[in-house]
Amino acid sequence: MALQNIGASNRDDAFYRYKMPKMVTKIEGRGNGIKTNVVNMVEIAKALARPASYTTKYFGCELGAQSKFDEKTGTSLVNGAHDTAKLAGLLENFIKKYVQCYGCGNPETEVLITKTQMVTLKCAACGFISDVDMRDKLTSFILKNPPEQNKSSKDKKAMRRAEKERLKEGEAADEEQKKMKKEVVKKKASSGSSKASVKKKSHGHGSDEDHHSPSNSQADENDLAAANDDGDDEVQWQTDTSLEAARQRIQDQLSAVTADMVMLSTEEKQKSSKKSPEREKKPESDGHGNGTVTSNQGRLVHEIKEYLKKGSSLIQFNSFLGSLSGTSQEVMNALLEALFDGIGKGFAKEVAKKKKYLEAATQEGGSQMFLMHAIESFSEKANPQAVKEVPLVLKALYDNDVLEEEIILKWYHQGLVGGNKSSQIWRSVKPFIEWLQNAESESDEE
Repeated sequence: MALQNIGASNRDDAFYRYKMPKMVTKIEGRGNGIKTNVVNMVEIAKALARPASYTTKYFGCELGAQSKFDEKTGTSLVNGAHDTAKLAGLLENFIKKYVQCYGCGNPETEVLITKTQMVTLKCAACGFISDVDMRDKLTSFILKNPPEQNKSSKDKKAMRRAEKERLKEGEAADEEQKKMKKEVVKKKASSGSSKASVKKKSHGHGSDEDHHSPSNSQADENDLAAANDDGDDEVQWQTDTSLEAARQRIQDQLSAVTADMVMLSTEEKQKSSKKSPEREKKPESDGHGNGTVTSNQGRLVHEIKEYLKKGSSLIQFNSFLGSLSGTSQEVMNALLEALFDGIGKGFAKEVAKKKKYLEAATQEGGSQMFLMHAIESFSEKANPQAVKEVPLVLKALYDNDVLEEEIILKWYHQGLVGGNKSSQIWRSVKPFIEWLQNAESESDEE
């Protein structure tokens, strides 16, 4: 059965995980008894996690025709002859009103009826509670026929688990393909190394001075490395085992270690000079007549803003971030401030628009945690409205594979026991974290 994405706004998203069957209809009868049978209404309703009687009744309310769903046979009938495209359009309206979260657009919602007889949708992803328009005709039918609570708790995550399995299988296939490529490269390298060894042996009958000269031996090693990356075995075949050569190699190793120690000491001095209070307090001009930059953070924000104006590619942008002077956390904090400076309400929408920059900045290992701390720091500095939208921000970045589930959970648990455990942000993101944990536990059970 052909599948399509749930929600018209997600129609062109090839990686959208929530899908439903395409509608199939059949005209039955004739004259005054003509009816439209939605053949696969049960499958569609199951994908939407809604009773099939709701969708059938909605068609009847919108078309002004009698409609009936038979629970025993699973037959959905609407009086009159209606084409598939028209009913599919009505189904999209039903999804917007009674399935998708009004906050994040996620279809993982649950229909709840309040004590005051109001129909609401609770989102399992961001925790947002959507108030359904009670003027709609279908609401009275829902009040009379409330949904069974937790009827399909596992079905809600079924497609998400299937998507995870598909990704794991894809990663395994990629790894297998990489191994095959490496084996091919090694075979080519081994055939090339035998030719290189023959050439080297042919040139290995020179004078003793040439053989023991450090400059000549270094040149031979460079030529061999250029001819074949896997030439370590060839160098071993030509190794001089004399006492003088052994002493020379020991001296070279000591020189290399000494050089590394000098470089380490130099780097430590540079780091200490960066952290010096006098250096941080020293004002720097921004070069555009706009006053001075009084801190390293302000300078980084200014440099990133100027670079964003150029409109370079994401690969160049990633290289630019790596060239900035400062720690990885400082660069990530500056990036958030440069992209979303002055934004409070609408923080999540702006993140969705500019997610490509965040994706480019999280290519290196460990950078996702830096992004999590940057979001935490930025939202607390902005205003309370930004803190409330953090769950939507995390949901958007999680859906677009910018942030991984393990990183988000690790950041949350560390925050609860850290020095900033009293922050409002932990209460705000708790519903989203519970959604992630429930999905993970269900995957482990199966």
